[in-house]
Amino acid sequence: MTELDRRAFMGLASAATLGAGAAATVAPAQPAQPAQPARPVRPAPEAIAHDLEDNVYVRLLGVRPHLGAHEHISRLSSSRMPPEVIAAMSEANEYFVEMNELMDAAGAHIAKGLGAEAALVTTGGFGSMVLGCAGCLTGADPAKVAALPHPTWPRREVLIPKGHRFDYDRAYRVAGATLVEATDRDDFIAMLGPATAMVAILACAEKQAIFAPPFPVRRNRPPGPEVMKLADAIALAHAAGVPVLLDMASDMPPHTNPRRFLEMGADLIAISGGKGIQGPQATGILAGRRDLVQAARLHHYPNDQLGRGMKLGKESVIGLVVAFDRYLALDHEAVITGWNRKARWLANALQGIRGLSAEAVPNTMGYLDVDLQWDQGVLPVTVAQVKDALRTGRPRIEYDLAIRTRQLRDGEEVLVAKRIREYFEGVSANRPA
Repeated sequence: MTELDRRAFMGLASAATLGAGAAATVAPAQPAQPAQPARPVRPAPEAIAHDLEDNVYVRLLGVRPHLGAHEHISRLSSSRMPPEVIAAMSEANEYFVEMNELMDAAGAHIAKGLGAEAALVTTGGFGSMVLGCAGCLTGADPAKVAALPHPTWPRREVLIPKGHRFDYDRAYRVAGATLVEATDRDDFIAMLGPATAMVAILACAEKQAIFAPPFPVRRNRPPGPEVMKLADAIALAHAAGVPVLLDMASDMPPHTNPRRFLEMGADLIAISGGKGIQGPQATGILAGRRDLVQAARLHHYPNDQLGRGMKLGKESVIGLVVAFDRYLALDHEAVITGWNRKARWLANALQGIRGLSAEAVPNTMGYLDVDLQWDQGVLPVTVAQVKDALRTGRPRIEYDLAIRTRQLRDGEEVLVAKRIREYFEGVSANRPA
């Protein structure tokens, strides 16, 4: 019996002992009944493994879910919604509301919680970026609102520092903007001008080189001096009279980031509703300056403008509000302590595998990941091969650049550790002499 199996077995034995002790203190209320066949009792990890193979996705479509040892990645279905969010959405389904009233009330509620002048519920971080850019392009001018995504006026450029570029900044092109890249600070200053409608910056850019090779160099390698600091970009843009949209879709924790970025001077911030907040995946928040949020609102559903296809159901709006309120009320330090405890346990459970290093190390958001690195002379497999084996095995496991525990429920880290150990021990055993 492995140590992981032993832990699960001992947990089951302890539970059985406690249950027997409790039963002995209570006299039977009814005459004894004929013995019934005992129902098998699974340890929690075994029950989780069973349910991963027998669930609505498998039964209806043959799609096998995975254990989420990853960040809130949209491609991997983002986060889980807490039960109170699901319950609120179910109740919201029973009623009809006027969507403009709902959107305005939800935006005001969220703005108050963020300490922002105004806020708007959107369809994810990308939707926030599209709508925020549209608002900066047009203001409240109805003719310009109707013209997007084909602006005909000169002020239609979005200026982005080179170190802040990433795939999702195409959202600004969706709004109709022309993207302009500044290679360095001097270039940034020179390019700010009458054609600049907005400056776009990325919250995580100053913390990590996000496109650094993930192996063997850690992904949170600090960026070089060529990456503009957020406060510097904001100050320069404001000196030129240009608003700034800061994309912080995934930058929680820390939970104080939205207020910090607004206080730093960002005119608009874009937040994902389906990541750290744990609301519906297809929701987001655009918050900041009242005039710009109101301008973005003109483009958004239920208005028949650029954002009409970014439709939000009433249930999703309510789900985001409930998730947002829950998020504000959390003991965030206790939550992070739980993530870190799992990471340390998981790293410890992977010790002793020849050629493999598993270490719990801090990431740039302030909590622990489990870094896996290995000697390819001892374990001759690539990162891609490891990920493919874990993705296709039983249970399925998905991870990104490191094993992340923030989405793992109690017991799931046991399955992750057991499967990773089995895989690498199998590679070692099958390596040609």
